[in-house]
Amino acid sequence: MRIISGKYKGKRLMAPQKLPVRPTTDFAKEGLFNILNNQFYFDEVSVLDLFSGTGNISFEFASRGAQLITSVDAHAGCVQYIGKIKDELEFPIQTVKSDVFSFLEKTAMTADIIFADPPYDFTTEQFGEIALLVNKNNLLNEDGLLIIEHSKHTDLSDLDGYTDERKYGGSVFSFFEFE
Repeated sequence: MRIISGKYKGKRLMAPQKLPVRPTTDFAKEGLFNILNNQFYFDEVSVLDLFSGTGNISFEFASRGAQLITSVDAHAGCVQYIGKIKDELEFPIQTVKSDVFSFLEKTAMTADIIFADPPYDFTTEQFGEIALLVNKNNLLNEDGLLIIEHSKHTDLSDLDGYTDERKYGGSVFSFFEFE
């Protein structure tokens, strides 16, 4: 995996093989950040990265200047890896080891961008639970955006708050906004 843009543009990061992850491809990540770049000033946004895995998305936001990033994952190895890289590169990332659903139920944190990359084998109901908890608990700041990454075989267009989707190979980013 590599950082596409910002201070550490082109930097390659090698996550341990034993982590149970499927990092967002560089192709999909580049497409996503091209969209976000037209909507947000990264140095002014707060980011919540759910199911953060290797920290790929968090690292990209940090390289582009985001100063408030929280990465949440239930796997201790993932959280340790993100912590190691954030310390090495002096990224402003806070790591949280937690089940994402429990975290969303309990947190009072809000963010401008919430990115969720759960396992692709989640059911539509499980994906919907993410959007429901973000909306119910008012976790997005005004004009905030929830992005859920999922397989091209999953359709989230019937979920509340759904506004759009973008496809990149086998990956899809579904976008949600709430009042």
